[in-house]
Amino acid sequence: MQTELKILVVEPEPAKAREIIDALMDGGWSDVTVIGSAEALVTTLKKQDPDIVLIDLANPDRDTLEHLSFVSNAKSRPVAMFVDHTDEAMTQAAISAGLSAYVVNGLQMDRIKPVLETAIARFRMFEKMQSELDAAKRALSDRKTIDRAKGLLMQARKISEDEAYNLLRKTAMGQGRKVIEVATALVTAADLLQ
Repeated sequence: MQTELKILVVEPEPAKAREIIDALMDGGWSDVTVIGSAEALVTTLKKQDPDIVLIDLANPDRDTLEHLSFVSNAKSRPVAMFVDHTDEAMTQAAISAGLSAYVVNGLQMDRIKPVLETAIARFRMFEKMQSELDAAKRALSDRKTIDRAKGLLMQARKISEDEAYNLLRKTAMGQGRKVIEVATALVTAADLLQ
């Protein structure tokens, strides 16, 4: 597991903050910044751009949980939240907010390292899945555009599907462009002419 991580901790109690820092340092992580309130989160995130955020809250309400996950940018970095109590609605809100770890029954120092390692691994897994999903959506969209462009060429030139694709490919190669770029231009031009 990577030890050169910048970790931002949100912990209002100075004594507990010191314990968290000690536990993180024992785990091999030394680049730790602690802030005492969630209000400082936005500016600290902009200044520090941490690799992971650890938030310790006794009894957050749903709005606080959603706000903290939003401002900590839980979609672009692992965020681990430790809470003392929860209910089904709060757990669902945590999942919806994209938290990488949502640990109930408070923050226990011996659990920090494994929880953060799990949060990082989970975040990376979801990030990879999201990347693959985005690539699949792009490929499907590109396929639809190319199919539409082939249809336009087939209709206008009275040629087969293979001939239409070869014409798109030949045009793309001749212009030093990708087939999808030529297809998009053709579809856009056809839409303008309608």
